[in-house]
Amino acid sequence: MRLGTITIEMIIGFFALFFLTKLLGKTQLSQLTPFDFISALILGELVGNAMYDPDVHIWMILFAISVWGVLMYSLEMLTQKSMTLRKVLEGSPSIIVRNGVIDRKQLKKNKLDINQLQDLIRQKGHFSMREIEYAILETNGSISVLPKSNVQPVTRKDLKLHEVEVTLPVTLILDGKIIHDNLKTAGVDEEWLRAQLLKRKINSAQDVLYAEWKKGHELLVMKEKD
Repeated sequence: MRLGTITIEMIIGFFALFFLTKLLGKTQLSQLTPFDFISALILGELVGNAMYDPDVHIWMILFAISVWGVLMYSLEMLTQKSMTLRKVLEGSPSIIVRNGVIDRKQLKKNKLDINQLQDLIRQKGHFSMREIEYAILETNGSISVLPKSNVQPVTRKDLKLHEVEVTLPVTLILDGKIIHDNLKTAGVDEEWLRAQLLKRKINSAQDVLYAEWKKGHELLVMKEKD
């Protein structure tokens, strides 16, 4: 009976946390601040401890998640309206490298050493500090880099080339299944797609692992391997 109760509590806890994550928004994942990280740990502890404590009932788990979710959601709303509260809870970006010079005060303030800074810089594709003009430590712990002009990539504007239209690629087939909504986005129909596949001697979309459409380009088709 206890195993059955644990199973039910795990299922309920899973869907409750899933709903809460959806409610709080994608920034909980893409912009994880220290406060968000601590909140995630506490939520996990609430559910985990409750599942294995026989004195805790299902409604207590839901109540704990609900209260914590209301607190988190309220703080999210408050930080959107109050710059001061946002700065207190989420922090603010720090300029670690300014005009090519490392700011030691900012390093100490953010508990960051030179080796860690070099590691973050390398992750951005720069292996020498002499290439960096500005480096900003973001509130989620990542770093944004503005390289010096002599190492910045050349743009069409630099070469005085005409501007070209920028378009997003659209996935038409994924794992052998046609994505009909994306056909409308691309402005094509299923008949056109099947004709394109026949040109490549492919009789069925089920034989295609991935197909991508992009304006001005040929259809990209990757077949399933035998």
